[in-house]
Amino acid sequence: MTATYTFDVFSSLDGYGAAGGDWSGYWGKQGPELLDHRLALYGPEQRMVFGARTYRVFAQMLAASSEGSDVRDPWVTRMRNLPATVVSTTLEGPLDWPHATVAKGDAVDVVARLKEESQVPLRSHGSLSMNRALMAAGLVDRVQVTLFPVVTGRTGLDPVFEGAADFDLELVENRTLDGHIQELVYRPTLH
Repeated sequence: MTATYTFDVFSSLDGYGAAGGDWSGYWGKQGPELLDHRLALYGPEQRMVFGARTYRVFAQMLAASSEGSDVRDPWVTRMRNLPATVVSTTLEGPLDWPHATVAKGDAVDVVARLKEESQVPLRSHGSLSMNRALMAAGLVDRVQVTLFPVVTGRTGLDPVFEGAADFDLELVENRTLDGHIQELVYRPTLH
């Protein structure tokens, strides 16, 4: 039996994973329901999987923040304390992240091995290019998109599915959080 792999990503309505300009984290739309739900998602035992770029961004963001800042939401703190694998050809350990190890090599090979060996589900938050490659290789079991009610046409950064293969998506879960944020969970199949 292989471990389930979830690609967990935040997105604006127009498909960007982040934005520049004067947008704040969560595009300023988070509320208590979203934050409580995120903490519950990250409560059970699971292993995080990050690409090197996302690991660097998260580590830098957390290092620049102080205890009690918005960056250190309880779910982010929980995510940081879960066991993690960082897939990289350039990083060397030890990493400035508790319970994280570096796995050298191609992400498809590393994640295929993790899916076979892991006793707990695997989850990746962000790591867009890595997860697009994993989707194309058929290794992503669930795509969990948290859709924020904004359009960031001029300031959008990191198009979530830019350059991705074509997929059919089967909706397996959906919910509305704080009255305006949509969480959509799909089972992807190459088209």
